[in-house]
Amino acid sequence: MKTISINASQVVTAPLDKVWDIISDVDNDSKYYKGINDIKNISKDGNKIEREVTVGFLKHKARQTIILNPKKSVEIRMTKGPILGTRVTTLSQVDDGNARIDVSWNFTPSGVPALKDSINRSVISQNFVLQG
Repeated sequence: MKTISINASQVVTAPLDKVWDIISDVDNDSKYYKGINDIKNISKDGNKIEREVTVGFLKHKARQTIILNPKKSVEIRMTKGPILGTRVTTLSQVDDGNARIDVSWNFTPSGVPALKDSINRSVISQNFVLQG
């Protein structure tokens, strides 16, 4: 299957520290990524988290490894489930009151009927790119 890449960027009116507090609170990802229905942490070791999530309207189970790079990035490796790949959310300071959020997805659909790339991109962009 073909790897799909999606990149999104947004400047928000909030200091980097406040934005980091939100994006690094990965136990609450379902508030910001509406494609995530349920989160169950399996293990935490420092900045590394292993978890199982339920995703999408078909409620597929998925396995993820998360690496938190304090005040820089959150890397999610999707290792089992309907999509395999990575989603990296990177922060940068624009100025004192603004931060930039860059989200980069690189994934391959797995275990679900193949959809056209444009449909995949649309569904992922609407349901999994940072909301709010």
